[in-house]
Amino acid sequence: MSTLTLLHNPHCPTSVHALDALQHAGHEVTVRKYLLVAERLSEAEVRSLAERLQGDPPDALIRRDKKYKELGLDADGLDIDAVVAILVEHPALLQRPILDDGTAVMIGRPRTRAAEWAQTGRVS
Repeated sequence: MSTLTLLHNPHCPTSVHALDALQHAGHEVTVRKYLLVAERLSEAEVRSLAERLQGDPPDALIRRDKKYKELGLDADGLDIDAVVAILVEHPALLQRPILDDGTAVMIGRPRTRAAEWAQTGRVS
């Protein structure tokens, strides 16, 4: 089985659900608590995620977050450079959970994606 990396927020029920599903299925999962300063993503890591993300880069932003509104952001049509800049400055705006199988990256919403991940062991 390949090693999977889960960008995880332990305070998010969807993220906890995804981690539980992956571990229960027997997958080796590297957990990265990206909101902790010690585990924060570098600009290069954020760019790599954005480039490999299945979907549009703005999908990686939590649009219903209070900070998103405070910043007056409108992510529609943003390119990778703009999304990367926002996420490096405001890591809490990163959607979660995010599964990285080393090739592709997928956001774990809706929750049904966690079941797919657990079954296949990769982003599908």
